[in-house]
Amino acid sequence: MFVIGLQGSPRKDGNTGLLLDSFLNEAKSVGARICKIEVANEDITPCKECGTCEKEGFCPVNDNMQRIYPLLRQADIVVMATPIFFYGPTAQLKALIDRSQALWARRYIHKLTDPGQRWRKGFLLALGATKGKNLFEGVSLTAKYFFDAIGASFEGSLTYRQIEKPGDIKKHPTAMTDTKEKASMLIEPLINKKKLLFICKENACRSQMAGAFARYYSGDRVESEDAGSMPADDINPVMEEVMKEKGIDMSYRKPKSIEEALGNIIPDILISMGCGDECPYLPGIKLQEWDLPDPSDKPIEYMREIRDEIEERVRRLVITGL
Repeated sequence: MFVIGLQGSPRKDGNTGLLLDSFLNEAKSVGARICKIEVANEDITPCKECGTCEKEGFCPVNDNMQRIYPLLRQADIVVMATPIFFYGPTAQLKALIDRSQALWARRYIHKLTDPGQRWRKGFLLALGATKGKNLFEGVSLTAKYFFDAIGASFEGSLTYRQIEKPGDIKKHPTAMTDTKEKASMLIEPLINKKKLLFICKENACRSQMAGAFARYYSGDRVESEDAGSMPADDINPVMEEVMKEKGIDMSYRKPKSIEEALGNIIPDILISMGCGDECPYLPGIKLQEWDLPDPSDKPIEYMREIRDEIEERVRRLVITGL
């Protein structure tokens, strides 16, 4: 379970940050991994409307968004937190939102499905200095379409008026309690999902496909990780192409080590697809051996055969074997 908080205020340790911290700390206390992104501290260039994402499916601007895209794809819950500036989010956060056009384009123009998009949730935290009736209408609409672009359902918001001076949010009678309760409500139904770890040698083909299929088919019941005993630098482009044939988007994925994956989850089931003598021994954890040959450096037809075999095995595992 991975929760990302996007802290949109340019004010360090301000009311927005305190509100988001309350949410994230509660999420961590009930077992989620958390990541807080201080958007104002990130190097994020505003969208240049160059059209590359719509034509090619990626953003060519080389800045910190290239690090943030993969985090958004990994997240189970994304929390957008912002003060209100002219009835909308801050300029810093709006730059990040606008650059999510790259994810929107992959979904709606290139017709690719992020394996986590059916299960990811988005939530808005917002506060403003005035008490205007329509104070949050603009940011709520922006949040709705931002979450849609990144493949997350909009699960609602907590909004607070007349919060202006430093520390005002702590004086609010319910705000801090509200955020803790909302965090628990969103996270607790998902925290006890079965945890699967798929491993192979390079984490560039077989385990990547297995992890993606597991999340695609059963992300509401299964938390999957994938790793390699000797991880490659990048995923296999032929694997990415054959998964695209299935409509599944493998972009923004990088091979990881077994140690890194074990830092994210303690699996209930370990599925080995050929990591050799480097496969870890994890006492008390169920082990399955899938005897699947390595399709790297093989023709694309062979990669398709392995893809289909992995898909069928994953479907059997998550439907009948858990």
